[in-house]
Amino acid sequence: MDTIVEEKGITFKDLEQKIFKYVCKIGVEITKILLERKDRELHINRDRKIYRDKGLRKTTIKTIYGDVVYKRHVYQTRNDSGDKCYIYLLDEYMNMDKIGLISTNLAEKIADCVTEESYRTAAETISSTSGQTISHGGVWNVAQRLGERVNEEEEHMVKKMHADSLHAEKETDVLFEEMDGVWLKLQGKNHKKIPKQEMKVATMYEGWEDNDHTSRLVGKKVLAGMEKSDVFHEKREAQLRSIYNADEIRYRILNGDGGSWINDPYEPETIYQLDPFHVKKKIKEKINQDDEARRDIDVLYEAGETGYMLAYIEMYADSVDTGKEGDKRAEKARELYKYLNDNKEGLLPYQKRELNIPEPPKGICYRKMGVQENQNCTVITLRMKGKRRRWSVNGANNMAKLLYKKENNELHGVVERYADELIFNYEMAEIIETLSAAKAPKRDGKGNPYINVVYRHMPLMDAAMTAARKEFIKIFA
Repeated sequence: MDTIVEEKGITFKDLEQKIFKYVCKIGVEITKILLERKDRELHINRDRKIYRDKGLRKTTIKTIYGDVVYKRHVYQTRNDSGDKCYIYLLDEYMNMDKIGLISTNLAEKIADCVTEESYRTAAETISSTSGQTISHGGVWNVAQRLGERVNEEEEHMVKKMHADSLHAEKETDVLFEEMDGVWLKLQGKNHKKIPKQEMKVATMYEGWEDNDHTSRLVGKKVLAGMEKSDVFHEKREAQLRSIYNADEIRYRILNGDGGSWINDPYEPETIYQLDPFHVKKKIKEKINQDDEARRDIDVLYEAGETGYMLAYIEMYADSVDTGKEGDKRAEKARELYKYLNDNKEGLLPYQKRELNIPEPPKGICYRKMGVQENQNCTVITLRMKGKRRRWSVNGANNMAKLLYKKENNELHGVVERYADELIFNYEMAEIIETLSAAKAPKRDGKGNPYINVVYRHMPLMDAAMTAARKEFIKIFA
């Protein structure tokens, strides 16, 4: 350690990096010692009648401070059916039987980084702040696998909903729902000509915290994906029913921007309202040359006089229709009229309708809806738009799954469930000497050297022969 400080010309940055690497090496050695010590303890204290020793097997686990190579005993035993099988007592004791090549801590670090930064930047962050070196392709591989598994969970939940086997107990009288889309640029050879595709995003919540100093949502859950509208609505409904007893919800209020896919919710009794933010934005956009007319329309909308508002816009369009080339006032006014008239059933906000909405529970209040734009930004836009980013449909869908799971504080749970399937990439997969029921040897024997014989193409076989490669082939081939 003293030799590090005594190096000539060393800067604090260099010192920090050297100490970090040194500490990582110590962490690897400590982990190896502790695991092998615990394995020996389990080996000595095991029930010898149940667990028959089959020798030591070497394996590697990738941790946040480096690759830990260690040996632990494998045992022959019987499963519940009475069939012969092989297990590692250490893996069961340390809950490592579901980890695989990457430790859960490292997998969580990868998932956290990839939802904040680009794949390349995430790889650089992990490589510089942990004892591991990972490529951006390896980070991409982890993200795709996790996203695919979340998608499979959603599909399974939809099947359970159709089978009427989702029985959540949580109850609420009122449930607020909002939906919107985020348009993403797609990859391709002629990407400039490829039209953008909309990612669907939905948010559900029970209300707002009853506090003048915060606008935090209560019971917020987000869902996002690139699915078709009918598939997305099924997944959204399944998510809802996995949390709430849907039969006990008295009012479901949906806020949207007028998109056709939003106006067709899964539950027909949902109360739909056109998002006030989009209404005012559209009025300002279309009536942009007459301040007085725009103010009159705003006043009528705020007063809930939607019928008078539509009539006013129609009369205004006729009054400014001069027929002169370049005068777009009438055309824009009629576009505004069509947008509002197509959504006239949702023009009146829910507070101004004759709804017998019950009093909110203690600690919750009901306010004006319109949180989806902010949710789009924090959940999707900051990670997936800007900086010339382009996506494949599947890649965007997988990333959306990780982003909404993170927003729902469920991402680490996903990692824990599927960490055993994660590898950096196929080229980095190492030869691990393991033994499982699927790889049981044809003949038993302590320290059997023929376990896991490789029958596929092996690396280095086609490369120029060196002494090291000859030894490699001698050992493994």
